[in-house]
Amino acid sequence: PAAPAGTRREQEWDEASPTPTSVNYHFTRQCNYKCGFCFHTAKTSFVLPLEEAKRGLAMLRKAGMEKINFSGGEPFLQDRGEFVGKLVQFCKQELKLPSVSIVSNGSLIRERWFKKYGEYLDILAISCDSFDENVNVLIGRGQGKKNHVENLHKLRQWCREYAVAFKINSVINRFNIEEDMTEEIKALNPVRWKVFQCLLIEGENTGEDALREAEKFVISDEDFERFLDRHKDVSCLVPESNQKMRDSYLILDEYMRFLNCRNGRKEPSKSILDVGVETAIKFSGFDEKMFLKRGGKYVWSKADMKLDW
Repeated sequence: PAAPAGTRREQEWDEASPTPTSVNYHFTRQCNYKCGFCFHTAKTSFVLPLEEAKRGLAMLRKAGMEKINFSGGEPFLQDRGEFVGKLVQFCKQELKLPSVSIVSNGSLIRERWFKKYGEYLDILAISCDSFDENVNVLIGRGQGKKNHVENLHKLRQWCREYAVAFKINSVINRFNIEEDMTEEIKALNPVRWKVFQCLLIEGENTGEDALREAEKFVISDEDFERFLDRHKDVSCLVPESNQKMRDSYLILDEYMRFLNCRNGRKEPSKSILDVGVETAIKFSGFDEKMFLKRGGKYVWSKADMKLDW
């Protein structure tokens, strides 16, 4: 006998592809820093041609994307920031995406980039794991003479001047676990401070074929909770435990393949450029419920933020 309509509909719903509301496009794996716990390492030097990247982004928009985050590697390495600049402009101007953001280490960003592309960018997130320059050097987030923290303040000012929302990302690990960053974060006043627990990914920062050995950076869940507790007065803090991180991000690699991190390593789908978004996303391991639960959807257009630039 035929199954009741309701049940059949539920089955179809179960098999339906998730919507790529928010996508993280790691268009390059190349970087000028050497952070010891990096979990998206320089395994290839491939970058899609600009027009192909645009074609993929247009496909994602059509499939329901509202937010794009450009990441790497270091996004500003490619063509001195022109590549990411052109993609940012395309996403805001042509695709009319509500939210366009970049995650960068900040070391290669110049004011002329803001002059040219700042108006098209909603959020700039800068990675900063410590306000102690010696710790940054230990971690590998340093370039010798350049002071990472000083540079952070300069970027903060440019974001104010060019009306870009400023965000900070920090990876909590063995070397910064005892730090109290309350005063520094409050002084920088980001719209969001993402605090990640150091995450092991097989083949990236742990295991035989990995380019990094992150084991020595790993902290326990209890350590992570202690760090969060120490910073409970920081209202913009958004914590991300390993569990939250693993399945609640849609990650697109340099070939525009979704990466499934469910088994503790990154298993690629076929490229959306070859099989389309709907087919590729079924292999992404993306947990839409976890994405919403971790607050993945937030006020992400600068037009909607009440910011005192």
